[in-house]
Amino acid sequence: MTEGEILTFLRDALFTCLKVAAPLLIVSIAVGLVVSIFQAATQVNEQTLTFVPKIIAIALVLIALGPWMMSTMMDFFNRTMFSMLTYLQ
Repeated sequence: MTEGEILTFLRDALFTCLKVAAPLLIVSIAVGLVVSIFQAATQVNEQTLTFVPKIIAIALVLIALGPWMMSTMMDFFNRTMFSMLTYLQ
């Protein structure tokens, strides 16, 4: 395996990881921002108030985008295994 192939694999792995994690992170940040604005406006300083909306939002995103995330990771796995098979032959 050449250095270029290894770098291509690492770039593909990082891009796949970012692509799968991005929706969860974006929703978590957005819900946290909305809850923080709500807490600042109402002066409610309850620390546990941020967890429930984030958990619900992340669960909904996982339900909605779970199949896409799984297919993206399976595609990456299949590409990796195929490249390993072609390298060994």
